[in-house]
Amino acid sequence: MSEIVTAFTRVWTDITGGTHAPLSFRLIIQPMVAAFFAIQAGLQDAKAGRPLYFWAVVMSDPVHRWELVQEGWKHVGKVFIAAVVADAIYQLIVHRWVYPFEALMVAVILAVLPYLVMRGLVNRILRHRHGGSKAI
Repeated sequence: MSEIVTAFTRVWTDITGGTHAPLSFRLIIQPMVAAFFAIQAGLQDAKAGRPLYFWAVVMSDPVHRWELVQEGWKHVGKVFIAAVVADAIYQLIVHRWVYPFEALMVAVILAVLPYLVMRGLVNRILRHRHGGSKAI
């Protein structure tokens, strides 16, 4: 149990290390790139009248869910991989070791979460602005 707490503590420290940390630009660039792809996808969702992406993934049937996950991965996959690589480089510089699970956690926080939040937010704002659940 203490290993898990140590891993989460190290991830939190790495993310909140501030601007003096090596590769600190990744804390801004990666969420921005993920948000860019999410805005494009959210616009497409709103135009097509689709429900919120995360909600559709959670509530759809397994076959449709897999299609939605694949579509989302096409958008955010490269950003996710870049986030894993950047965090591995950061860990080598700071810790002189690579913790793969922690690199994956940081990539989820810096790439996947901003993507999910921004895609749903853009879809909701545009659909609300243009009159409910109809396509724009």
